Amino acid sequence: MTMMLPKQQAPPDRRHSDRFPIQREVRYRVLSKRTGDEAGEGSTVNMSSAGILFTTPKMLLPGRRLEVSVSWPAQLNQKCALRLVARGRIVRYEDGVAAMEIQQYEFRTQAASGDSPGSSASA
Repeated sequence: MTMMLPKQQAPPDRRHSDRFPIQREVRYRVLSKRTGDEAGEGSTVNMSSAGILFTTPKMLLPGRRLEVSVSWPAQLNQKCALRLVARGRIVRYEDGVAAMEIQQYEFRTQAASGDSPGSSASA
């Protein structure tokens, strides 16, 4: 007798925001009083209004709070470079790629030579 198994479906996508394949430089620092200044660099894989997926050579444990700074492709008044500065928490890390949930963000002007998270004036 052959037994019929129910057809398996892919799990539903939990993402509520569209992802955009944007590759930009990202710098980050871990927001922790216990570990001091832990920072790193990488590049974005994709972004949405709710999160950022980025590469990093350092393992970032889920739950860690970060501030990330992303070089933004658009300029203010076609003259002034911008950075997206976002704070949030790591929700996933696997094989050198971290997923961060954005909890707050702002755009800041950027000095001509570049800057690190939190070092530029607000726009």
